[in-house]
Amino acid sequence: MSTGKISMLPSSTVCAVDDQVSCELGGEAAILDLQQGVYYGLDPVGATIWNLIAQPRRVDEIKQALLDQYEVSPDQCERDLIELLNDLAEHGLIRVENEAAG
Repeated sequence: MSTGKISMLPSSTVCAVDDQVSCELGGEAAILDLQQGVYYGLDPVGATIWNLIAQPRRVDEIKQALLDQYEVSPDQCERDLIELLNDLAEHGLIRVENEAAG
């Protein structure tokens, strides 16, 4: 697996991969990577994001949903969101698709 960061753009589409199972535990999310046999836990905000990406969504749509639900500055929201999505991508838990430049 490449250790380089995936280019995460506001227009990127992200979605949870199929090779995982997840559940909600007291407002948090528990994810089991079926290929690696590794468990990951997400706090309540991470769980909200995880629920949003059960279906393919654009990063800017996820950011807007978070801004609507939580009191956070747009810049901080975007930084934290990109950081989490990059982490999930590096662990193979999400797919990231970038639109071709046209």
